[in-house]
Formats: sequence, C-alpha cells, structure tokens
Amino acid sequence: MIQDHITVENRHKDFIKKVSETEIIYALKDENGYSVSYSNELEYEDGEPVQIICFWSDQARAKSCIGDEWSHYEVSSVPLNDFVENWCLGMNNDGLVVGTNFDSNLFGCEAEPLELVLDIIEELKKTGKNITLRKFRSIEEMETQIREVLSS
Repeated sequence: MIQDHITVENRHKDFIKKVSETEIIYALKDENGYSVSYSNELEYEDGEPVQIICFWSDQARAKSCIGDEWSHYEVSSVPLNDFVENWCLGMNNDGLVVGTNFDSNLFGCEAEPLELVLDIIEELKKTGKNITLRKFRSIEEMETQIREVLSS
C-alpha cells in the first residue's frame, strides 16, 4: 500500500510539474461531458462518495484510460489558465475533487481543487513562469484570494 501511495504521489507531482511547463491539461470527454469517478477516501454528508473529475498531464496517459465505461470518450485539452480559473474554482464551489494522472485502473491522486491551484502557482513561480488570467490581475492575486478562502 505504501508503494501505491508513493507512486500516486509521484504521478501527482509530475502532473503539477508538467502542466506548469506545457500549460495544457488533458481530460476525457464525450457528448455528455467529462469523465468522472468517485472518491475512495471522501464522502458527502449523506454518505455518498465525492465525485472526481479526472485530468492528465499528457495525452498518452489520458488515452490509456479510455476503456470500459469510458470507451466512447476522446481526449480533450484544456489550457492551464482556463483550468485554474474556471475548472478548479468551479469544482471547489460544486464540492468536487480533481483526480490527477489516474492510471488505467482509475487509481490516482485525489486533490482538493484550491490546493491544486496553489501547488501549480508555486511551481509556476519556482520556474519563473507566468500565465495570463482573465479574472485575476496576476497569479499572486489569485494565490492571495485562494489563501483567504482557505483560511476562512
């Protein structure tokens, strides 16, 4: 189990590093929307498992998960700025979790959307990269507002 946790954690760190570098996130999509899974760790107050929307840092990894109930899905790309501003903030508001770099057995990291945004911002700052945001003047402003939300 420890090995599995380490593998999942490493894939999550790889996700943050790679999406910060390429500024592209991949998802699986069909005519009804995006691929979702259910948390093994988190549940809503009614006891139902929390819903996860899965994302990958590269197209090949996303494609490897097309099968079984996702057999009719296709790989779709999402720009990083759209992901952090719209997807993650929206998922947080909807009580959803981000799944990063799940494998073909749907085993992967379950991340809180706002925490993931902070991790991505940290990686962007560490590498001296910046992304253009529409709803915030800068990644620093976004970071400040997210930290205020998390601390309240």
